[in-house]
Amino acid sequence: MTTKPVLTTQTAPDVLSEVRGQVGFITLNRPQALNALSLGMIRTLTTCLLAWRGNDQVQAVAIRGVSKTGPFAAFCAGGDIRFFHQAALSGNAELEDFFTEEYTLNHLIHSYPKPFIAFMDGIVMGGGMGIAQGAKTRIVTQRTKMAMPETNIGLFPDVGGGYFLSRCPGHVGEWLALTGEVIGAPQALAFGLADVCFDVGQLVSAWEALAEVAVDAPQALDVWLARHAVAADSLPIDLTVQIERFFSLESVTAILAALEAEDSVWAQQTAATLRSRSPLMLHVVLAQIRRARGLSLADDLRMERDMVRHCFNTRHLGRIGISSETVEGIRALAVDKDQSPKWRPGAVEEVTAVMVSPFFESPWPAHAHPLRNLR
Repeated sequence: MTTKPVLTTQTAPDVLSEVRGQVGFITLNRPQALNALSLGMIRTLTTCLLAWRGNDQVQAVAIRGVSKTGPFAAFCAGGDIRFFHQAALSGNAELEDFFTEEYTLNHLIHSYPKPFIAFMDGIVMGGGMGIAQGAKTRIVTQRTKMAMPETNIGLFPDVGGGYFLSRCPGHVGEWLALTGEVIGAPQALAFGLADVCFDVGQLVSAWEALAEVAVDAPQALDVWLARHAVAADSLPIDLTVQIERFFSLESVTAILAALEAEDSVWAQQTAATLRSRSPLMLHVVLAQIRRARGLSLADDLRMERDMVRHCFNTRHLGRIGISSETVEGIRALAVDKDQSPKWRPGAVEEVTAVMVSPFFESPWPAHAHPLRNLR
């Protein structure tokens, strides 16, 4: 194969991109924030992927994150929640743009016509999962720390979380969504949230070797994958048994009651985690995951776009901006850092269907929905 000249683009310092050989390489380059996504980063990623979609030289795309210590070790910690807080308090319209454009990017990656390879080394959470889960090849390592921890801030697992979590085996999706549990490579592989494990020590060489792969040749990427893949540890069987026993129950109230009636360490710790989350949003999240099982990706993203509007503008409860569960959760976790959110209602037993169901009512008519063009 004749290697074509390197094409380099650096339209924003937080996202670096270049084409080498037949592969477009993207590096998330905001290590001081664990590569948390800003609106500018989302726009740069979208522009880059759209340009490469029609570029015949680019036959595949690879994405990674960098850490303060160098390449890899941190993929993406999610969206920039400090921005969410500031924008909600100031009435900044870019908050609406952020979610519309982020979900559009998620859909673009899921439907990308060329192989998309995500190096999910280190922290992969929230918005990072939104970027990675649409990839054709999702690579984890011994350092992978994967989660959808949004209930910790009074939000829900968005960026298509309803879609990909609901398609995990059994009721694993409910467990991950409600608790925000952090999992590693063995669980990610077993739950269908990753495809292959690479050794941390081989990541740099694997990334560099991609530039030499004739991607358009049959099985070329498969050979590259096989050369670098390693076995991951096995998953404890009792974990999935426990998850099914509790998280298949019909409601958050029932799940918590059953956990608190069980004297095992796992059950008591899981119950304590749930008790620390927003009771209202736990009920919303359980409904989200179960509704999403019957939705296409596009319809799930439209549902989540409706939901996130209600999270910051919970008008049916008369709670806007600073009084919303989400802004209060971000305040407690990332702004004041007192770790003492004032949830309303204060207990899962106090949440009613009237509080939950409006989260799934669209504030837009179908013809004006911001994600109406997703297919």
